[in-house]
Amino acid sequence: MTAISLKGVGVDFGGVPVIDNLSIDIDRGEFIVLLGPSGCGKSTLLNGIAGLIDVSRGQIWMGGENVTWSEPKDRGIGMVFQSYSLYPRMTVEENLSFGLRVARTPKQDVTARVKRAAKMLHLEPLLRRKPSELSGGQRQRVAIGRALVRNCDVFLFDEPLSNLDAKLRNELRIEIKRLHQEIGNTMIYVTHDQIEALTLADRIAVMKSGVIQQFASPRDIYHKPANLFVAGFIGSPAMNMIDGRIAGSGGAIAFQCQTGVIDLSRYTFLRPPSAGRVVLGARPEHIGLGPAAAGRHGGRGKVTLIEPMGGETIVWTEFAGKPLVIKVDGEVDFVPGDVIDYHFDAAGVSVFDAESEERI
Repeated sequence: MTAISLKGVGVDFGGVPVIDNLSIDIDRGEFIVLLGPSGCGKSTLLNGIAGLIDVSRGQIWMGGENVTWSEPKDRGIGMVFQSYSLYPRMTVEENLSFGLRVARTPKQDVTARVKRAAKMLHLEPLLRRKPSELSGGQRQRVAIGRALVRNCDVFLFDEPLSNLDAKLRNELRIEIKRLHQEIGNTMIYVTHDQIEALTLADRIAVMKSGVIQQFASPRDIYHKPANLFVAGFIGSPAMNMIDGRIAGSGGAIAFQCQTGVIDLSRYTFLRPPSAGRVVLGARPEHIGLGPAAAGRHGGRGKVTLIEPMGGETIVWTEFAGKPLVIKVDGEVDFVPGDVIDYHFDAAGVSVFDAESEERI
């Protein structure tokens, strides 16, 4: 069942379209992440769904009702912002219950809801503390709890972890994932952090200049990017991009570049390819060290940089006159300046039309 439906939504600022003709359907209980670089319109879209800004065109439906012009308080949403916005003179318990008390919720319901939220977010030992006595991660958990006590159908998160250090981000990301699994409510989460997107989402909407470039599962976003923008934005290190041409036909199709040919007979094309300029994308983990085996295209290059990362190592070399990044498990025993052999896993590559930049 559809929880939220956006139909041709557009938002203008000063007569300039920030979002234009955007339509998506979000199912009940889904965890959706709006992902993209700064200025792509993801927070604007979230604020439009929340009713914090007016849309210029289109309609917003929630639970089968048109809420395009409804007040935020009437949309059945709970929102968590980047800033904690806690009341400094109130305790954690008072911060959690404040909205309910203002709404004249019966005291017994207030107590039960605060107790439930505190238990789910591990805030029980902190209920008597004030915000100044909490860490950043604890404050953000209180902010999440303040939304949670409202028993909303939809929760909206606007980059809630961006003010935290890496360790706290990882910990709270896990808490949010567990929270969604436990309560099963619809959640929409804005971030520019692809790790958050890939680990949290049921589906990701990758945005650029107010337009959704791809709306799909994390697996499809990563392994089958719809275009060059998505391919380059998702993944760290980024996907290697190699210019070349399609050669051959039928079952003997190959990618041809200035250094050789990569067999594409195992690649699933979206449509029959035609001879012409293309860009081949290869994830760093889809390039292996060592000479090429039968059916694989290999190369040889000088190591320019090595990045040890504990369980894996990033190796920088060259291919076709451009930098090439290889990700391997564990450690390597060579140093910058060494010449290495490597090979491509053709089954894991992506191919894009050089003109349209769309996947083929």
